[in-house]
Amino acid sequence: MDFASLMSKEISKKSTPPTPSETQKKYLKRAEVEAQREATYLSSQKALQAEKEEKARNKRKFEEEEAERNQEREEKRRRLAEESRRKREEEEEKKERARRKRLGLPELPPKGDDRDGTPLANGEEDLSEGELVAKLRALEEPARLFGEGHRQQLRRYKRLTAKNLTPQATQTSGPIPTTLELVPEAEMKVSKIVPKDPEGRAFLFRQLASYFTMVLTEWAVALAQRPDSVKQSFQGKAAFNGMVQARENMRPLFRRFERGELEDGILEPVVEIVKAAQERRYVDANDGYLTLSIGKAAWPIGVTMVGIHERSAREKLHESDKGAAHIMSDEVTRKFLQSIKRCLSFAQTRWPPDNQLQLMG
Repeated sequence: MDFASLMSKEISKKSTPPTPSETQKKYLKRAEVEAQREATYLSSQKALQAEKEEKARNKRKFEEEEAERNQEREEKRRRLAEESRRKREEEEEKKERARRKRLGLPELPPKGDDRDGTPLANGEEDLSEGELVAKLRALEEPARLFGEGHRQQLRRYKRLTAKNLTPQATQTSGPIPTTLELVPEAEMKVSKIVPKDPEGRAFLFRQLASYFTMVLTEWAVALAQRPDSVKQSFQGKAAFNGMVQARENMRPLFRRFERGELEDGILEPVVEIVKAAQERRYVDANDGYLTLSIGKAAWPIGVTMVGIHERSAREKLHESDKGAAHIMSDEVTRKFLQSIKRCLSFAQTRWPPDNQLQLMG
């Protein structure tokens, strides 16, 4: 092949049109690559989102169908349980009626709307449902309690009206509220002899309650008149707490005064203590408190048994229980007797004695 044929062949190659693959760009810009990648990512995310929504729809549909099936099962179970309970009650009622008929007992009352089925007492007035509800609401009470029938509702209304008609004993507004009528200070002087008649004992209880109320009131006033610096100090707070504790511990004593149930073994020493305190003989009052609290029984001190023979003085330790202390009988008695001692300690500072030898140590 000569040179001319080779040249014509190459010229013919150059003159042929390019193929579509050869027309594509050999190089792409970065923005074009990012755009292609973003389009691919968005399409994939869109497909995933559609798949998730489809799964959620299927799950929600399954849950709704399952809830409907459960509700149908519960309704069927409740209906069967109600039917079985009704049949069981009918069988029990039938057996009870047969038993009553066999034993000659009265027939069962017919079932009505009430759950209790208890008949009203003789002479008890019945009220209609609307009237009863209106009366209960007028008393600011619930119209119907849970599981309450008409008879129970009526009895509750009768009980509330009877409670409102019952006169309530008025209470004093002192440190310890009491239903006893307090006497003035001029009539608080107690007698040394404890009366035996009910009227005399009732007046004595009023005198004792009035005296302790006066002491507790003066004690609270004295603590309230202290400077703020003293009130906030440790000693000031301890003094106030002691007064509050004494007041609370004396509440059972006031309740016994109201009921008139204070036994003579405690009443007589308390009267002796109060009389001595009213006469400002605080040492004698303290002696009465010690006699009441620890008694007069001999206390063994030191060695009481030496050798094999019992000494003659040893029998005096347990010769009788006359000196047994009432303060050890129970916790309530011990507390209000200790509160009486605290009232004595304050009384000698509020009403000091003329004779300094009557001051307690």
